[in-house]
Amino acid sequence: MYGKMQNWLAAELKSIEDAGLYKRERLITTAQGAQIKVNGTQDVLNFCANNYLGLSDNPRVIAAAKAMMDSRGYGMSSVRFICGTQDRHRDLEKAIANYFGLDDSILYVACFDANGGVFEPLFGAEDAIISDALNHASIIDGVRLSKAKRYRYANANMEELENCLKEAQAQRFRVIVTDGVFSMDGNVAPLDKICALAKRYDALVMVDESHSAGVVGKTGRGVTELYNLRGEVDIITGTLGKAFGGGCGGFTVARQEIVDLLRQRSRPYLFSNSVPPPVVGASLEVFKMLGESNELHAHLMENTAYFQEKMTAAGFDIKPSQSAILAVMLYDAKLSQVMAADLLDEGIYVTGFYYPVVPKDQARIRVQVSAAHTRAQLDQCVAAFVKIGRKHGVLK
Repeated sequence: MYGKMQNWLAAELKSIEDAGLYKRERLITTAQGAQIKVNGTQDVLNFCANNYLGLSDNPRVIAAAKAMMDSRGYGMSSVRFICGTQDRHRDLEKAIANYFGLDDSILYVACFDANGGVFEPLFGAEDAIISDALNHASIIDGVRLSKAKRYRYANANMEELENCLKEAQAQRFRVIVTDGVFSMDGNVAPLDKICALAKRYDALVMVDESHSAGVVGKTGRGVTELYNLRGEVDIITGTLGKAFGGGCGGFTVARQEIVDLLRQRSRPYLFSNSVPPPVVGASLEVFKMLGESNELHAHLMENTAYFQEKMTAAGFDIKPSQSAILAVMLYDAKLSQVMAADLLDEGIYVTGFYYPVVPKDQARIRVQVSAAHTRAQLDQCVAAFVKIGRKHGVLK
């Protein structure tokens, strides 16, 4: 049988490559940071990681991971409800809940699992899930696992959302689900308007803060802080794998009864080991650091504003953004790939995105700014973009 399947697999892989969609991974041979070494020899500035606060190689975070491994070991070797929960797991869950201003949180091995495990236990065939069209794939997959009726509205389109809410009045429970920051465009969900509609039409609100936590808001506590809605959103999911140190691990933060039921019925939680002790130790240190000072977040915002100003002044088309994600619009798929390759030769590591990852004729290079970037590194990146942009006629 595998011989038949092998032929099919080879044809599928060839079609992916022929379409220019084959994903090739570059090998990083250093710690993750603002400057890295890829493919063994090339030193590049990294502008395509989610290392927003520059904590992936922070000495305090690394030391905390080592200390926790010394005191609590390497792994749990069991799921949480059997013998896989340590006291420090609960400490981390309390720290996360406090950070977002909600009752409690529950840890998962990844935010993909958090989103995959939240809908099915809470919403059944008599309920409604109303989802933004640009929500992350993990939300889409999680919704599919529920028997709830599904509605979808165009990205941040409040008129369509209201129409969905009107139609969903026939259902028992309604939940509006949105990313906090949409990863391809960098735009922030209009959470104030979403919450207003939720109150008017009696719905819950769930926000995925993966790309917004640590980034947006006065102190980086996400879109609920940005819109002065801290503690008012019913469910928040997020990751420890981006701004919060860049390791593994996800979480759901919510009202107490929601978290309690997830502990009883959320399948990714019940049937997977929790995050290992070193990640717990590192994450606890991250939240301690963020409670001590807003310096990293403030520096990230300064870097982002500076880079956006310089790129716009140079003549690049940058999508409006309140986050650390800046989409440099090129519109042509091939151009996005050629420019990304040329930028790598200039020592700038970025990634081009095109259909089907983004809509047709909306190809772009996504730049992600970090608090770890120096002003000189930002200037070097802008200069490289200008050079390559002129080479390909993007800039005159």
